[in-house]
Amino acid sequence: MVGYDPEAKCVSAAEAAAAGSASGLVTRVLVSPLDVLKIRFQLQIEQLSSRNPTAKYHGILQAVQRIFREEGLAAFWKGHVPAQFLSVGFGAVQFMAFESLTELVHNVTSFNARHSFVHLVCGGLAACTATVAVQPVDTLRTRFAAQGEPKIYPNLRHAVVTMYQTEGPQTFYRGLTPTLVAIFPYAGLQFFFYNILQQFSKWVIPAEAKSAASIKDLLCGSCAGVVSKSLTYPLDVVKKRLQVGGFEHARAAFGQVRTYGGFLDCMRQIMREEGPGGFFKGLSPSLLKAAFSSGLIFFWYELFCGLLCALKSPESTERKEG
Repeated sequence: MVGYDPEAKCVSAAEAAAAGSASGLVTRVLVSPLDVLKIRFQLQIEQLSSRNPTAKYHGILQAVQRIFREEGLAAFWKGHVPAQFLSVGFGAVQFMAFESLTELVHNVTSFNARHSFVHLVCGGLAACTATVAVQPVDTLRTRFAAQGEPKIYPNLRHAVVTMYQTEGPQTFYRGLTPTLVAIFPYAGLQFFFYNILQQFSKWVIPAEAKSAASIKDLLCGSCAGVVSKSLTYPLDVVKKRLQVGGFEHARAAFGQVRTYGGFLDCMRQIMREEGPGGFFKGLSPSLLKAAFSSGLIFFWYELFCGLLCALKSPESTERKEG
């Protein structure tokens, strides 16, 4: 179902956008706590270890307990409103662009639109398109998830106005370069591995076992997310560090803060002060999030597309007329 299928021709670009946005909305609600943990770990300068007395967070369980104790349960959904705008917008643009690009490949070139390498390229380009469209919302989401108590931004409107007035419009695109550099291989590999795993699963799971189809989509999506996130994770850390530039005063309660002059300067400082391990801070919650998020995104997308196809089927039309 993911990608243009000349034999099925079931889902239009608009329907792909609707299914993508719906899958993004449902998934975001479920994975938001892991996203908050990942961002807190990525932004911590100190080593993530209980042996470091200056480190605020040491591990997943300790971080969960401390955030809950200091900020309450709602802290795990900090920045949820901009995060939902991000998920809905990104899902809509990404899947609409992906379906359109794979259809274009089928109509204009001699390549097979269902081939894994076509999905690699089209998936990366679709994600880049979606990233440019929603980057301002991603920056807002990161700021909300990163702030402690008392809050610097009480609500979304205040955050937008304050950031625009104090830092200028360019602040909403902080970290865009590493984001685009990271998202192309990440999303491309995600679609690539999902396609390969789906093809492999056809050998393992009999075609008659339709009840296992949803579980198969979930597992294939989860595995694809974990592999692609592992390969591109350091760029995600750099992106998050750049997105909180100019926001250092709100990070003081979490430990040391740094100011970065750009993409390369950020990488140099992380390597010099934190070593190679600095590029993998927050990897554990990030991989958990990638497994759940990627699996659920593909699961819900396939499900919603299936529902849309079922509504358009002749049997459904006959029942309505009857």
